[in-house]
Amino acid sequence: MFIRQLDYLVTLAREKHFAKAAEACHVSQPALSSGIRSLEKELGIMIVQRGRRFMGFTAEGERVLVWAQQTLASLSHMREDATIAKSSMAGTLRLGAIPTTMTAAAFITAPCRAAYPNIRYAISSLSTEAIAAQLDRFELDLGLTYLDEKALDGFETLHLFDERYVLLSSRSAQLEPTVTWEQAGRLPMCLLTGKMRNRQIIDAAFRRAGTKADAILETDSIFSLYAHVSEAGLFSIVPHSLLNFFDLARVQARPVLPYLTRAIGLIARNQPALAPITAGVWEIARALDLQKRFDLTLD
Repeated sequence: MFIRQLDYLVTLAREKHFAKAAEACHVSQPALSSGIRSLEKELGIMIVQRGRRFMGFTAEGERVLVWAQQTLASLSHMREDATIAKSSMAGTLRLGAIPTTMTAAAFITAPCRAAYPNIRYAISSLSTEAIAAQLDRFELDLGLTYLDEKALDGFETLHLFDERYVLLSSRSAQLEPTVTWEQAGRLPMCLLTGKMRNRQIIDAAFRRAGTKADAILETDSIFSLYAHVSEAGLFSIVPHSLLNFFDLARVQARPVLPYLTRAIGLIARNQPALAPITAGVWEIARALDLQKRFDLTLD
């Protein structure tokens, strides 16, 4: 059994297409198929369902796939440990973040870069469910997301801050020091799309207040929200952690009552020990006081 055969298997599971998997592994399609057949022969089982195209894995193949993912992840961790022995932490940290925390991730990577200048980062905008699934498949090292979602049961968690929701408007809008959800429901809104968890949380808050948002514009981009508040006279409901990256000379924020908060933090796959790079980033994040930093934007 060779490591490259396990890599073929994991890549095929990700790409779900023989030719694309071969391209990702930088080999010919016959070489990839031959490697998987050799693995099947060695283990004495059928791993891949046979057909003219990829049709999935057999039940036995699914079990082998889990071991292949764990083996490749352990190999990556071994390499990281070897870099530590050379007194230089190096490698790539793969972080999945829900869209509303993509900017907050910078407050983690900044001190990590100072402590470990040789680490590189790959940050993806994903749903909580996708983060959990990719952590399970060893495709991510950490997630930055809501901590009270059922999909996260069984993961290690590190609370970083509680996000508070605020009404965002242009500077020219005349607002009271605070607004209610009922009052916000009478304003022309731009919000994230209905399939996004942030929007679902906001819609639930409006329902509890006996009203609904007047969504004039929907988008999947946080900075599109900011632009339409700033330039088009619309209003939005956003987490206060975003205010650090908005030009507060152009927009203003007001707390929405009753307060709506959600716990945000890091999650990692529950293992006997975190990989060296993951553990290093985890400990730096543990020492941060992001709550104080974000709350100061409302003072």
